Amino acid sequence: MYINRIFGYITAILTLAGCSGITDTGTDWFADYDTMITGTPRHMQYGRPSDGYGTSDASGDAHNMAVLLPLSGDNATIGQTIRTSIETAVLQSAPQNLSVSFYDSSVNLPDTIKSILATDSDIIIGPVFSDNVRTLRESKPTELPVISFTSDASAVGNGIMTMALMPTNSIEAIIREMTSDEVKQFIILAPNTPSGRMMSGAAKQVAENYELPLVGIFYYTEHDSESIKDAARTAAMNTARTAAHTRARQVLSDILTNETLTPAEETSLNLQLEKLEKTETLGHVPYDAVLFLGNGDDTKSLASFLRYYDVSARDARFYGTTMWDGSDITGDFTMSGAKFATLPNINQNFASLYEQVSGTQPNRLATFGYDAANMAIGMIYSNKSNAAYLLDPSGYMGTDGLFRLKPNGTSERSLRIVQLDGSGTPREIKSAQTNFIKPIYGLTPDNIESADAFGLETPGIDPDDYIRIPEHLSDKYRSKTIGAHITKKSNATPSQVVAIISTDDTTTITSTEYQPTKLETVKRSLIEEYEVEE
Repeated sequence: MYINRIFGYITAILTLAGCSGITDTGTDWFADYDTMITGTPRHMQYGRPSDGYGTSDASGDAHNMAVLLPLSGDNATIGQTIRTSIETAVLQSAPQNLSVSFYDSSVNLPDTIKSILATDSDIIIGPVFSDNVRTLRESKPTELPVISFTSDASAVGNGIMTMALMPTNSIEAIIREMTSDEVKQFIILAPNTPSGRMMSGAAKQVAENYELPLVGIFYYTEHDSESIKDAARTAAMNTARTAAHTRARQVLSDILTNETLTPAEETSLNLQLEKLEKTETLGHVPYDAVLFLGNGDDTKSLASFLRYYDVSARDARFYGTTMWDGSDITGDFTMSGAKFATLPNINQNFASLYEQVSGTQPNRLATFGYDAANMAIGMIYSNKSNAAYLLDPSGYMGTDGLFRLKPNGTSERSLRIVQLDGSGTPREIKSAQTNFIKPIYGLTPDNIESADAFGLETPGIDPDDYIRIPEHLSDKYRSKTIGAHITKKSNATPSQVVAIISTDDTTTITSTEYQPTKLETVKRSLIEEYEVEE
């Protein structure tokens, strides 16, 4: 079954001359938004008009829906995916007096937009990319509603909305989870791109709203192993921690070589030295969580290098965003325990239908396109105003769960939290919210500034804090603090200490400040697919 052929045939039969025009007038087309009450979301209907459509109007004026997608060129696959889902929804649900016309955004966009506007369409679905959305926004009348697929909040508005998941939704959802996990302070590792810096800015703002201290932002070049390695090394304070480790071993060795010691003192120093030989760094990082804002592949590399530089799961928990969704990271056993925010599972009825039509499993663009078409049909045949239907604050339950459109053009989607276990199928640990009666998000996506990188705030590492030497030698072998960037006192719990044990009958030497912890042997040759040169 070739859906394009079928759709073309049916469209030719159903297309009628004329159209209804835009029902809303004026520049403030969503003026009645503030009077609407948030309640139970409407479930999208599949295969028949929903109760939100109102009268079918099959004998009334003809209606027109324009669809603007990249149907040729490098992005034709994206456009075809969305087109298939829109055609599926129209074949299921559209009354016979609806005409649907597809336009290629890849060919002479200004002229294509003029052609669309000349048809006096009820609504436009698309475009996909932010530059195309901006071009359309500058050309169309405000009262003409548009449902696009861009995730760029700065491109929407002026009657243009988006079905896409806003990155801020994912960031706020996972930071909220971090606060539930009682994270004390965290760092960000993000790609050095405009979107990466913008996402970091969003995370910084959300962290401030949730009073969760952000102590460092580190950028890297996407898909560049050397840049990724450098970012991980810096974030791990590797230079300072390695230098502190070297100094501590030197002190212990010098005392054992040059000083006269009691048997108990000599035993204690040898045991400390033996423990230090099993590690390559000393001291702790001033954070207990890492938020990765890049894709799954880059995150796997970053996490691997962090472990290489002795920042393990016992030191900091790992968190991510929807950028991990569908990536190989979900099957990486070394990432077990990491959490990220993601959309609910795709509606199985739609997934089965889409597979029957296209022979492939639907991705998120397909689900967005399907829901966009159903919303457009619902708006056209509803007895409500365009704004009252599209911007219903109660939202809709679609193929990806709960969502709603906002007057500023952005969207809100309810997300769930999942945890990796190496199986390839993340385990859901917190389900997505099912209504908007209790607000889900506090961050406004169109009011975010990009964030600059900044280094760790740390009092540095004093090697003397991690070893115990005879008191009468403390002045002679005093060390300097290494790697200090003292802007505030770190609240993180030290991740590495040395236990001091005597072999005689005296009590083990202990301290309330320094507690023993199990140390793991570092195997620097096992760094997945990356080779690291010292």
